[in-house]
Amino acid sequence: MSDTPHFAPVTFSEFEPVTTAAWQARIERDLKGADPATLRWLTPDGFTLEPFYHREALDALPEQPAPQLRLTAGNRWRNVPAYAVPALNNGHAAIRRAAEALTRGAEGAHFVLADAAAFDVEFLHEQLPLADTYIGYSLTASPAALVRQLLETGTPMLRGFLQFDPITNHLPDLTGQLRELREVLHLTKGMPDFRALTLDVAYYGNRGATASQQIAFALAAAATYLSELPDDTLSVADVAAALRVHTATNPNYFFELAKLRALRQVWATLCHAYGLPPEAAQVPILAETASWSQTTLDSHTNLLRVTTEAMSAVLGGADVLSVRPFDALYQAPNEFSDRLARNLSVLLREEAGLGAVADPAAGSYYLETLTDTLAREAWALFQRLQAEGGLPAAIGLAMQELHQAAQAQFRRIANGEQVVVGTNRFQNPKEKFSFNPKKLLRSPEFDSTRATYPSEVLRLATSLHFERREKKKKRATVVLLGAHTNQLIVESFLRLLPAAERPELRESHPEGTLSVLFSSAEQATLMYATPEQFARLARFVRNIPDDADFLPPTLLTADLATLQEAVRVFGFQEFTVQGYSTEDVLARLQGKK
Repeated sequence: MSDTPHFAPVTFSEFEPVTTAAWQARIERDLKGADPATLRWLTPDGFTLEPFYHREALDALPEQPAPQLRLTAGNRWRNVPAYAVPALNNGHAAIRRAAEALTRGAEGAHFVLADAAAFDVEFLHEQLPLADTYIGYSLTASPAALVRQLLETGTPMLRGFLQFDPITNHLPDLTGQLRELREVLHLTKGMPDFRALTLDVAYYGNRGATASQQIAFALAAAATYLSELPDDTLSVADVAAALRVHTATNPNYFFELAKLRALRQVWATLCHAYGLPPEAAQVPILAETASWSQTTLDSHTNLLRVTTEAMSAVLGGADVLSVRPFDALYQAPNEFSDRLARNLSVLLREEAGLGAVADPAAGSYYLETLTDTLAREAWALFQRLQAEGGLPAAIGLAMQELHQAAQAQFRRIANGEQVVVGTNRFQNPKEKFSFNPKKLLRSPEFDSTRATYPSEVLRLATSLHFERREKKKKRATVVLLGAHTNQLIVESFLRLLPAAERPELRESHPEGTLSVLFSSAEQATLMYATPEQFARLARFVRNIPDDADFLPPTLLTADLATLQEAVRVFGFQEFTVQGYSTEDVLARLQGKK
């Protein structure tokens, strides 16, 4: 049109292009003789990254990268909060919260159902008409029954997704579970806005898996479903059309961004191997901010963590984003934290403009290289899993890889190499908890799989001691500081002391024992015990018969005389620190010294 303004192309011809050699010379000069190789970074995924990348990095890739195609125009994502519905609960409270959220910026709802049979589908349809509302359902049993209930409301076409992943969640009777999934896919076939086969890759991300491991495990699960679910009336293309990936996004900003791009890259390769058309390769991704990275200590820092996690998710191309409330670990659902979580997605779109570009990372020397490297590492691990029979046959190998990655991260946090702001560095010595540490440690819902759990248990246990000392109650507590991560808790404790003390203390704490904090109003003593000793003590304090099933709790409370006698009888040994009072050590744990 004649009135359309025309703009001259933007150029930077006044600037001389800088070659890779020139950049390297500048780096060497700035390092003043130090070896530039010291700037290389060995990543948790096991490969090394260079200190800088230039044009040649793109030339080294197998193919010249192009912007990745998205399922929606631009970089549009849907803002979908998650709502947990406990067992034996009809979900009315969660449904009302979701209905309110939809009037205030949310664009869907994701119900995590502990008991799908108790969930009131009729009430859901009254509050959130199923034909018009984007709704996700996560469950671990009877998915076909839930879908039939949803369709019995008279809704011909559902919108949203179903997450039932028996392979990832290690559910029993896989043959029966696959039969259920086939029925679900038959019931929802021809519903383009409903993905009935969502892979729970967040399971791995929330337990410490690396970026490449998460991609590989997603591929392995998808390959099993693509191979096992098709039948006479259900094609491979039908199964592929039902797939969606649910992933957890952690704070490693560029890695998480590249993880989603790499996932789509290798997903296309997987689809090609099954003879699927190119459109099948555009897998939708639900990205949820991770529970793995959340903390109870200095919990407002979680607001900063979920911001960088959400940015990685939307810039990486997630089509659905779910932001976890900052206080979800210790607080009942509340409007304040719900609103902050919901508005983060709105702010990123409306104020930061992150939805304006389809693939913001396209063409970046570093991010394109990182995307390709993660894709190749993930594909190599996927092939190893397939060589072992694929999932679930190779679940042992997958869990071994996951365990090693998580333990490595625990160790990095314990020795201070990996900084968690407010927890192992930059602590708030005057922090006042808005929750009861005793109730939290006792709660079966307290998430003990997270990265900072060992550090938190130490701090929460010492808080109980100082609180008890102030109240001067003639009560006492035994706190189990660690089981699976026990040695890492010991490392966290030893790091507070001079290096000269550490070898002796390590020897005094034999492998295979548990760290225990004995706390009364007058004293707090660090001890160690075998798992059998602690279990017998717990039975004694709780009056549990020897032949009854019993899982020892993290926290035991009784009158002082009872616990002192129990500790003496069951043979706990003091974890002594020469030259330091227990009060001094506990003050260090609290960040007061």
